[in-house]
Amino acid sequence: MEAKTSEDHLKVQKMKKKVLRKQVRAQHTLMRHEGIKCVSHVTQNLVIANAGLGNGMSRQQLLRILGEYGAMETLLMPPNKPYSFVKYRTTEEANKAFNTLNGKEVTLEDCDQNIVLYINFVEKVALQNAVPASLPPGLMVIEKIISPEEERRMLESIDWKADEDTQNAQKTLKHRRVKHFGYEFRYDNNNVDKDKPLPGGLPEICNPFLEKCLKQGYIKHKPDQLTVNQYEPGQGIPPHTDTHSAFEDEIISLSLGAEIVMDFKHPDGHTVAIMLPRCSLLVMTGESRYLWTHGITPRKYDVVQASELGQKDRTITADVGDLTLNRRETRTSFTFRKVRRSPCNCIYPSVCDSQKGQQRPVQPSFPQNEMEASKLEQEYVHKVYEEIATHFSSTRHSPWPRIVEFLRSLPAGSIVADIGCGNGKYLGINDNLYMVGCDRSKNLVDICGEKHFQAFVCDALSVPIRSGSCDACISIAVIHHFSTAERRLATVRELARLLRPGGTALIYVWAMEQEYKNQKSKYLKEKNGSKNKEKEMNTGTAQRPLHDQGPDNSSQDSAWSNQLLDDFKDESCGAKPVADFRLPVHTNRTSFHSQDLLVPWHLKGRTKEKKESVDTVVVPDGSKELQELSPVFHRYYHVFSEGELEAVCRSLDCVKVQKSYYDQGNWCVILEKL
Repeated sequence: MEAKTSEDHLKVQKMKKKVLRKQVRAQHTLMRHEGIKCVSHVTQNLVIANAGLGNGMSRQQLLRILGEYGAMETLLMPPNKPYSFVKYRTTEEANKAFNTLNGKEVTLEDCDQNIVLYINFVEKVALQNAVPASLPPGLMVIEKIISPEEERRMLESIDWKADEDTQNAQKTLKHRRVKHFGYEFRYDNNNVDKDKPLPGGLPEICNPFLEKCLKQGYIKHKPDQLTVNQYEPGQGIPPHTDTHSAFEDEIISLSLGAEIVMDFKHPDGHTVAIMLPRCSLLVMTGESRYLWTHGITPRKYDVVQASELGQKDRTITADVGDLTLNRRETRTSFTFRKVRRSPCNCIYPSVCDSQKGQQRPVQPSFPQNEMEASKLEQEYVHKVYEEIATHFSSTRHSPWPRIVEFLRSLPAGSIVADIGCGNGKYLGINDNLYMVGCDRSKNLVDICGEKHFQAFVCDALSVPIRSGSCDACISIAVIHHFSTAERRLATVRELARLLRPGGTALIYVWAMEQEYKNQKSKYLKEKNGSKNKEKEMNTGTAQRPLHDQGPDNSSQDSAWSNQLLDDFKDESCGAKPVADFRLPVHTNRTSFHSQDLLVPWHLKGRTKEKKESVDTVVVPDGSKELQELSPVFHRYYHVFSEGELEAVCRSLDCVKVQKSYYDQGNWCVILEKL
């Protein structure tokens, strides 16, 4: 009897040592991943290893497990991580959960896998969310596009058994089942044989749906090619862009049978996960079709928003307080395309197989890291403004009414910083304010000095002003010159740092949507302006969109784009991989087709020397002398889509958005420091 008791005691001691060893390992993992240190004393906050979204624990199951020991204030589950954080209302409840659950074995729901929980105390539960994502430009998700009955009929129209009986290897892929109609997409050369249409065309059952899409404007041309894919749980498709030379711009995909998360990735590394609900339609045009890759990660569960509110725009944000797991079911997609009959002439030649081999001037690539981002901004923002400062200033006289309104609404004696003040256009608006400006361009700051304004040279990422010393700040047409989401967020955070609690900041950035609520911005309206209008623009007397404030308002439109084509390998999933994408050059006074681009500035007169960011103007008459006298500088821009600026601001805990609005081709936000 004593021997057995001793043996049991040894087992218990051995188990305790194992749990302690696992606890220590979990502490090291947490410090390495999040920089969070565990503590030995009791707190309200616990980190629970092996209970994360990354190893199959859903929010619903974890809430049930933890809820048995008391009321919780917060449950945070980082995406793809094997741990979670919980904050109980009292230390007693947290300690009870710790003593009961540490080392306890539980079974994950929906599978037979057993896991052991390892728990530690932490001082606080706080994880920084990533910048909220917005849909890629040109992408739409239309929910409930068809009824459940229409879905049933379309699914039943696909005879998978016939293919299995005939062992049709041409239409069977390793990771999913696929059928083609109209034209067969050949995975050996990532294209279609346009001279060999398949007999029968598209299924007749698709006609009412396609007519509906045409009528509602989701597509302009009726598709003539259909690919049907069936995905079982755990299956997917590698990231790809549909071959440019094979299909026209519009690609639409219908999700039947189940919902799924599709991942989109920009060449700069920015990713957006998008929920495609059952019976929804995905529409890809423009940048989202030609530039972004899209794919489905092979897995049995998707990380999704837990609340209905979090699902409203269908992007899966990294809101660690609103994520859970969603078990996949069998999904069938109907993807409709229009076969292209002529070479693709899109504005993304570096990823376009039709434009491969064409000789074009080199333009910069999207930055892949902080060093490249800084170098891009140095060459295509800082150096450009030093070169064009005098001419730029001569076209910047008329203050914008709503910015003037903001400055005049501030109490007398307010200390105001204009971050990115340019030629100081707003520094003298209200004599009752103490205003100081700063700008990255020394030549523009010198112009401010000539006007007897207080201004100095600095970078908007690091402003040498004491924290909390400003009653208000303005940032007008500045943040869109930063080339990564992280640097744009850091600029907003720096503005917030300068403000005292209760202080406000006004931010303007260039809008992707130059036509909003059926109204064209003045930037677009001025495209076909008269010579008098052009003269007004050159002298700075016409009111213009801010856009810095408007691309090349000083000269005629650029009728050309400098673009580069890079070689790249074919990808076996039927598409082209995105690699080393070159920034497209925008054609002035036209709508935007890319969020990241170069905007030409036509300089009046000569420059001392040509930089990487300067080229000569291509003029209709081909005059060599005129070309030499009119150099063109390219400025980098990231144009913001609707809701993007507001989302960036809301990701900061230290501010709240007082107001968000659209003003003549610009997205605008007023922030308040908390």
